[in-house]
Amino acid sequence: MRLFYNNVFKNYFLLMITLFVEELIFRWCVGFSLFDWSVLRIFIGINALSLFLSAIFSLCGRVVSNILSLLAAVICTVYALVQAGFLNYLGVFMSFGTTSQAGAVKDYIMDYIASFSWKFWLILIPLAFLLIFYVFFDHRIKVLERNDTIDFADKFDSEERKKLNDQILAKKKRRRLVNAKINAMVLAVAFAGVYYYTLGADFMQNDLQLKSTKELFDNPDIPNIAMGQFGYTMYAFADLKAVLLPTDSIEETPFDDGYVKNEQVISDYTRYMDDTIWEQIISDESRANYKKLNNYYISQPITDKNDFTGFFKDKNLIVIMMESTNNILINEEFFPNFYKLYNEGWAWDNAYSPRNSCSTGNNEMSGMTSLFTINNSCTANNYKRNIYPGAIFNLFNKSGYTTTSFHNYTDQYYARTIYHPNMGSGHFYGVQELGIPYSNVYHEWPSDVELVEKVLNITKDQDKFMTWITSVSAHQPYTQSSELGDKYLDLFKDTNYNISLKRYMSKLKEFDNAIGTLLDGLEAQGKLDDTVIVLYADHYPYGLNTSTINSYFDYDVTKRYEVDRTPFVIYNTKMHAQKYKEYTSYVNIVPTVANLFDLDYDPRLYVGQDLLSESYENRVVFSDGSWQDEKAFYSASGGRIIYFEPNTTYTPEEIKNINTNIKNKISMSNLAIKVNYFNYLEETKEKYKVEQIQSQSGDVSVSE
Repeated sequence: MRLFYNNVFKNYFLLMITLFVEELIFRWCVGFSLFDWSVLRIFIGINALSLFLSAIFSLCGRVVSNILSLLAAVICTVYALVQAGFLNYLGVFMSFGTTSQAGAVKDYIMDYIASFSWKFWLILIPLAFLLIFYVFFDHRIKVLERNDTIDFADKFDSEERKKLNDQILAKKKRRRLVNAKINAMVLAVAFAGVYYYTLGADFMQNDLQLKSTKELFDNPDIPNIAMGQFGYTMYAFADLKAVLLPTDSIEETPFDDGYVKNEQVISDYTRYMDDTIWEQIISDESRANYKKLNNYYISQPITDKNDFTGFFKDKNLIVIMMESTNNILINEEFFPNFYKLYNEGWAWDNAYSPRNSCSTGNNEMSGMTSLFTINNSCTANNYKRNIYPGAIFNLFNKSGYTTTSFHNYTDQYYARTIYHPNMGSGHFYGVQELGIPYSNVYHEWPSDVELVEKVLNITKDQDKFMTWITSVSAHQPYTQSSELGDKYLDLFKDTNYNISLKRYMSKLKEFDNAIGTLLDGLEAQGKLDDTVIVLYADHYPYGLNTSTINSYFDYDVTKRYEVDRTPFVIYNTKMHAQKYKEYTSYVNIVPTVANLFDLDYDPRLYVGQDLLSESYENRVVFSDGSWQDEKAFYSASGGRIIYFEPNTTYTPEEIKNINTNIKNKISMSNLAIKVNYFNYLEETKEKYKVEQIQSQSGDVSVSE
């Protein structure tokens, strides 16, 4: 007990025990292992942090340092609860880089808290014990310390001797406190050094991990993996560091000093690309980031043409990003319009919409650009000024189409009025310009039927158009009564679904009616046969917990990211129905559509691939680097692989190669976004072309 007389040691010990026990409870709550080397790393980090804080807090006196220690524990506890809740509600951990979405979180805060598992509240137990100690026991330790001092002083027989010894004891106490502070800081530095060592120690690495632990600490841009390796306390430190001190540092990929172009097998389907100017740019470029990106992208394989090239040439295109949609929509009884498209068009049954920190905006951006967004960033907002010459709008612009985009809500959450035009949309129509009634109350969302009616009125006079529609009717919350959530409840009165699921399906019904309005409107305008409709989801319905979703399906959505399974359909009246088994996500939309419409594009500049190409990799990649194909599911967060058939496996080298390829795609895509690479490449190519023309003109003049 006398060790607790030293306030530095006392606060260090209490804070360390509180935070470490909370870390263990947190890991159990979110499904991380309690028995791997990362737990040792977390323990070392907690010790370093607790020693440092206790030494700093001790500068303020006993009472204030106690309060500060308790406050630090409260902040860490609340942060742990928030992170556990985010993973449970949105499927990802929060980053300080996604603060632009704070308003959205505020709007659904009650649904968010209501979704907490009972296990999450166990995180509060260590904090409760700490509070009890400071309130009921700390003053007793102070009394014991005072009594020991009095007992020692009473041994002396004169008041003068007592006073003298009181002074001596006070000096010793101050000296011990100073020594304790110094020792605490020295130990904190030592623990920090050991912690840094663990980031690169071979025995503490997972060979199957997508990024090295050291890379993750420098930039925790895959939060689900970083949280498992560092715990929530050190993840928060690394995340905050990355946000406050951002860097466009060169990613660790093997494309520093040169490239090796993929050899093409010449056939009738060969897609020829003239790289003369690009190679000259690479030769002249000295800036490291641009040189690395040039070397990486020019070295990617050029996807050949195929039997589907130009299959929809010169037809119109409507892409619909469906808000909060999963495979519940594939239901002929309740949603006949979508079911018609799904059943009569091309549908991919293994399609997914992987979640990230800002899924709606980021997954819309990925659907438009075929890039992996930055996982710990609201990329669509944070890089809204970027220009993307290869975005879907610009490809159709080059082919003489009229391009437009529509959304029936404001820019409150995503800056579409800025980044849609920067993607090449000839005109973005928001809810105000369309004149659609909307409410600032979060649970009331505009009608997609009205949105489609406005779209049809604008596109009716366009001869050759490409249109993007982002719907909103199916948006959460589903626990509250709302106009659209209650509108079609009678349709589901004979089901045994809970009220949240019924309200969600009522909102889906409004969206399905919008599909019917679109089909009827295009037919009335004589454009249905000449229009291709592509539909994909931004993400699954966040407002429904997994147990509610499981009550609908005959498979468990909590396993292998199955909750992210969503519909993906391409429809035209003249096509033959086909169901595909290939694994896919929204990153494959642009190259697939570009090939189907025979547009002028460079397949190397996308992370996605043409789904109908013979060289398609048939693999879906999730936001944390996990992946799934017909053989296996690889969990990047856990660093393990699950095979579907015992006799069908990958070798460790094959897994490593797949992970390296995925890592490179994510890293280079992220770096390209950070430095606005694609705009640089397009502008530099145009500059070289002009110089080339001027040079040739000069040569002609001389010869004349």
